[in-house]
Amino acid sequence: MNPNSTPHDAGEFTGRNALVTGAASGIGLAIARRLAAGGAAVTLADFNQEGAAKAAAELTASGATAIAVRVDVTDPASVEEAVRTAADRLGGLHLAVNNAGIGGVTAPTGQYPLEEWRRVIATNLDGVFYSLRHEIPAILASGGGAIVNMASTCGTHGFPNTPAYTAAKHGVVGLTKTAALEYAAKGVRINAVVPGFIDTPLLAAYDPAKRDLLVGLHPAGRLGTAEEVAEMAAFLLSDRASFVHGSLHLVDGAYAAR
Repeated sequence: MNPNSTPHDAGEFTGRNALVTGAASGIGLAIARRLAAGGAAVTLADFNQEGAAKAAAELTASGATAIAVRVDVTDPASVEEAVRTAADRLGGLHLAVNNAGIGGVTAPTGQYPLEEWRRVIATNLDGVFYSLRHEIPAILASGGGAIVNMASTCGTHGFPNTPAYTAAKHGVVGLTKTAALEYAAKGVRINAVVPGFIDTPLLAAYDPAKRDLLVGLHPAGRLGTAEEVAEMAAFLLSDRASFVHGSLHLVDGAYAAR
């Protein structure tokens, strides 16, 4: 870390290449924009290739270096190809954010549909494992860097009627800590961001009563923004967090402090 660097340096990620999954919208897109604003060359990876391509084109038009790739994080071969494409086209990989995820249906554990359990676990937990498995070697080959996994308050607390989502996010927390221990001395820092409920397109379809219920879970009195989560991710990926390994960082409006 450069002791003379200043926080929020506009060029803090210059010369670094980043991969963000789930980057076509919401938190992933906000992170991609934040990293590009800091000078990173960014690969936007998403199952929605059209959305990722549109976002990458917007970043390119603003003067950033950005490319889009399609990825199905439930398919290890697709993840491997996305990571390889990012590294090959940009000239290495230094930063990664494993953000792709789905909510799944809501139902009590004893009635939870088996197919939905498998779908949520495959996306939210297997997808993070597959991503780490291919990102870590690529980052090591590029001389080191940092990874952020997107967890959730459902990864630190129980939440009724979300057994698959909650189990997957708890798994992401465990993966983060384990991988951080394995690679802390090898030049790859791995941490997790723990958002509360964030005002993204995922919540846009909720009726006002349900949104008000979610707002009421946060002592801060509002939902978070994708940009607030992006700022935490950017900090963890930057040299400002050079001694931060294997930890969870709350962006939750005091949800967990209740």
